[in-house]
Amino acid sequence: MYHISEKQLSDITNYIFLEDAPAPADVIFIPGCDRPEHAEEAARLYREGFAPLLIPSGRFAKAVGHFEGVAKGAERYGTDFACEADFLAEVLRQNGAPDAAILPEREATYTLENAEKTRELLLRTHGSLPKRAILCCKAHHARRSCFYYSMVFPETEILVCPTAVDGITREQWHLTPEGRRTVLGELSRMGEQILMMEGRIGYGVETDRQP
Repeated sequence: MYHISEKQLSDITNYIFLEDAPAPADVIFIPGCDRPEHAEEAARLYREGFAPLLIPSGRFAKAVGHFEGVAKGAERYGTDFACEADFLAEVLRQNGAPDAAILPEREATYTLENAEKTRELLLRTHGSLPKRAILCCKAHHARRSCFYYSMVFPETEILVCPTAVDGITREQWHLTPEGRRTVLGELSRMGEQILMMEGRIGYGVETDRQP
């Protein structure tokens, strides 16, 4: 039987689970999801005055091809939503964010598109990009979400404010089969998805990017 050392566990944990202290920002990014927890956290940060604008992003998961519905929170937030962004917008509204502060992005079908479509939406509606943004995501999705949003918004400081779901935390993820599948799956997807972008990205090369 093999043994994963404490250091090896720590290396994986520190890579996947990112977290920053919130600070005043221009916008809160909310990647697509069929669960409410990270949007609830985004609404809390909005109520506490950390940012004036919230952008929930998402149509549906590309692998599925349609919005399968609300996976958690239907009894509170309802079920009649055309896409992830509309569901997340309702979560924001029911947690104290007014319509005027919510700008849904309804086209993205995976995490990179969440970032890309959000950038396009901001340029179309505001004509500028944020200097600082808060990224509210699931805790085990923090590395992948931050990677893509930071890559698409190189001019923006991204602060990650995650929410743990299903007990998958930095302290306990390795203690259950579901936690291990989820976190090690994220570890695997990071490499696989970067390789799929071969030819679209440079490695360690600074480039001037036009909006």
